[in-house]
Amino acid sequence: MTIKAGDPIPSATLNLLRDGVQAVDSQELFSGKKVVLFAVPGAFTPTCSAKHLPGFVEHFREFRDRGIDVACMAVNDAFVMDAWAKSQEVPEGMTMLADGNGAFTRALGLEMDATGFGMGVRSKRFALYAEDGVVRKVWVEAPGEFRVSSAEAVLKALD
Repeated sequence: MTIKAGDPIPSATLNLLRDGVQAVDSQELFSGKKVVLFAVPGAFTPTCSAKHLPGFVEHFREFRDRGIDVACMAVNDAFVMDAWAKSQEVPEGMTMLADGNGAFTRALGLEMDATGFGMGVRSKRFALYAEDGVVRKVWVEAPGEFRVSSAEAVLKALD
């Protein structure tokens, strides 16, 4: 079942690279905070690298000025997410989350089968806004689209 407004953030282990690979619990990431999480089908892929992540990098300060943390997630490993962050000049404070086995993506009900493209199971392109571990809004892109989960669209929807 796909996550929706009013649902709690499910518990799953994600990884990030800080002094080695560090496991973090998804519920801890969202507890006591306002967070926008956006997910991409894959680091270094065309739309993800040319539009999705760059938009959040460009508008990062606007989210922070509203007291909102920003996290990016992909079904990739922590080393890939770290290399992608460096190549995209991700600002200090934006969290780059690796859902290497797709457990969190499945718990959200937002997985997609990209085996036809040689990518295995990945995350759909989406964004969600949560307050204190409870989802308030979710924007899931239709296949092949990039409109509702962009940084600009999310900022406008949060006005």
